[in-house]
Amino acid sequence: MVAAMAVDEGRDGSRCSWATGEWLTPYHDEEWGVPVHDDVKHFEFLVLEGAQAGLSWLTVLKRREGYRSAFAGFDPVQVAGFSDAAIEELLTDARIIRNRQKVLSVRQNARALVDVVEELGSFDRFFWEFVDGAPIVNRWGRTEEIPASTDLSAKVSSELRRRGFGFVGPTVCYSHLQAAGLVNDHLVSCFRHRELAGALP
Repeated sequence: MVAAMAVDEGRDGSRCSWATGEWLTPYHDEEWGVPVHDDVKHFEFLVLEGAQAGLSWLTVLKRREGYRSAFAGFDPVQVAGFSDAAIEELLTDARIIRNRQKVLSVRQNARALVDVVEELGSFDRFFWEFVDGAPIVNRWGRTEEIPASTDLSAKVSSELRRRGFGFVGPTVCYSHLQAAGLVNDHLVSCFRHRELAGALP
């Protein structure tokens, strides 16, 4: 969702410098990079990451509760059943980003997710198989080293698209890998890198 940048003082040393203010600091400290093993949470992140395309993460984060209310608490089964009339009503909802293609993609992705669950048992299993069940722990020293996408995110994107998902390009998918903890992209100087890696280097 966001790339780690230079660092600022955090609760246990340093934190990524993008993590400032009342919205981004708690998101960084409590959520970004924490391994997700819940289908609803995976869906929530995909919805928000798709909404972010072309916008800042802060813009989307401030609308998170609006999205939660508009999209049935991010319950993919409920969203998959949204009628065309419900979609049209959502396009008048000022609590979310009213881009037609982005809103339509939420229902599209919910339906595709339900299909994945029917096949594999969970959406979580789909993602974690790409990393053999264990987070990739990177050791970036500088912001400039952190990629916007990788071969892995391109592979995830290709498979999601094959399965009927939309707004899941390689950059969006890399944001998801970072946010959902499949990849630890906190800088090594950030206290969350050490915490999420499980031990001090």
